[in-house]
Amino acid sequence: MAALQKFQPLQQNAGSHQAFRKPSRLYAIPDASQRSPSALVQPLSSSAACMRTLFVYPEFPKTFWSYEKILELIDRKVLLPPLGLVTVAALLPQSWDMKLVDRNVREVTDAEWDWAELVVISGMIVQKADMAVQIAKAKQRGIPVAVGGPFASSTPDAPELDLVDFKILDEGEITLPMFIEALERGERQGRFSADGVKPDVTGTPIPRFDLLELDAYSEMSVQFSRGCPFQCEFCDIIVLYGRKPRTKAPEQLVAELQSLYDLGWRRSVFLVDDNFIGNKRNVKLLLPLLRQWQIDHGYPFSFATEASVDLAADDDLMQMMVECRFESVFLGIETPDESSLETAGKLQNTRSSLEDSVNKITSYGLRVMAGFIIGFDGEKEGAGRRIVEFVTRTGIPHAMMGMLQALPNTALWHRLEREGRLIEGKAAAKGVNQTNLLNFIPTRPIRDIANEYVDAFGALYEPNAFIDRVYSYFLKLPPQKYKELIVPGSRPSKPPRWVDLRALGIILWRQGVKRNTRVRFWKALYGMARHNPKRFTGFLSILAHNEHFLEYRAIVRREIEEQLATLPPDPPKTAAEPSRELQPV
Repeated sequence: MAALQKFQPLQQNAGSHQAFRKPSRLYAIPDASQRSPSALVQPLSSSAACMRTLFVYPEFPKTFWSYEKILELIDRKVLLPPLGLVTVAALLPQSWDMKLVDRNVREVTDAEWDWAELVVISGMIVQKADMAVQIAKAKQRGIPVAVGGPFASSTPDAPELDLVDFKILDEGEITLPMFIEALERGERQGRFSADGVKPDVTGTPIPRFDLLELDAYSEMSVQFSRGCPFQCEFCDIIVLYGRKPRTKAPEQLVAELQSLYDLGWRRSVFLVDDNFIGNKRNVKLLLPLLRQWQIDHGYPFSFATEASVDLAADDDLMQMMVECRFESVFLGIETPDESSLETAGKLQNTRSSLEDSVNKITSYGLRVMAGFIIGFDGEKEGAGRRIVEFVTRTGIPHAMMGMLQALPNTALWHRLEREGRLIEGKAAAKGVNQTNLLNFIPTRPIRDIANEYVDAFGALYEPNAFIDRVYSYFLKLPPQKYKELIVPGSRPSKPPRWVDLRALGIILWRQGVKRNTRVRFWKALYGMARHNPKRFTGFLSILAHNEHFLEYRAIVRREIEEQLATLPPDPPKTAAEPSRELQPV
């Protein structure tokens, strides 16, 4: 789901730690004798029997999903971990000594730099500034640097990567063995590409979750599939990972969860698949096994994921998901304007009513999050207002919104390049963030689009409007189905943490006393306690996100206005100019 470009701070795929403790054959990955040779990742070896390898994950700028204010309240540093790096770590020789530093959690220490014999860095386009800084720090110390991930794969010749020794592009199952072989030959630089080959992920091992500072993260990440069957013009997922969704075996995914469980993880898990239901057949093979694992372990995890809107058409699938304790799903809705969806090639969103689809998914107890985009070719004036109206009608609490970006090598990029409308080259691409202007010449004035966007984002996250929307939405959510399946005594109750009680007190004070939200806040709490008490805790948790959006809407406005101030004046319109606008539906 390119609309989320990107919720998921990963996509440098590969992965896994072989040393998980098998609770039973039911939850174990089949051993080599049970799998076909083509499904296996060949063991790696290196002449450097114990390479001291430091993984560095670059810092993100502030984004819609960074949630600094919320995470601070609950004593967490970051929402999600660098799944790509821990999967890469699992594909490297396990005789190597490995350490990982997430720069979103803490700084790399001098002792860690001094310890390292090899630095491995991976990230997305929006992380490229800090990636360049970390590469330079390593090179100043004379440490060889290897990079991979979506930024390197899409833009390997970017200036931020000029100092890199090894560029490990595409998916690690294919290119990491090439890298290891180069090291064995004594090579000190190289560039390794899969040349369009996509690996069979049924042989990908369990990520090295043990390298993470688990207490720093609010949620954990796992991956079941790669790729998406659709062909949205603006999406880079199908460029990086293909249109044929490849899935792990159900046992693999469950084994990864068991590994997290054995490490003591008991919180949310995000399935980072860009379209979890891209291969519905295999998802329906996974979910019964996942359901039984959850029952056997007392439902220790809640799940969230991304899916296409056609999830609403499959009642059986939604029922299976809520019985596994899937609590939320991100939908790439993009826009309620059908003409813009057709222009963008997102035809799957035109086959049924988007509003009805959101309501249907909600009726099963899955909380909908959604992504929206403004700036499509032919877009009619008022696109931002129509997004706000759609979100208000459906009640979607978390509606991510951004201006359209042409990402390198996408169909949109190539079309705009042919038309001479790109403002920046591949090396200058900034990636998707809510504070980035369009990186191409749109079909209507860029200032009109930007101002609409800023106004719409501000309206969506006006504090009182947010409370009203969340309240209306949670009134519709039915009780959680998984609770009917819990074996009595399998989930011992835990006393609340002091930090959680403190966070609750702060929210009650700020939103219920200090601010002008106080009347709506207490009316909403009373209404929820009276009309849908089983959803009261979740409702209050989502209301807390007002703390983030109160600050972030101001950041969006300030940074967009600063960028607009640097642009040259728009050329005057002439009466002879043909209109390229499409009428909204």
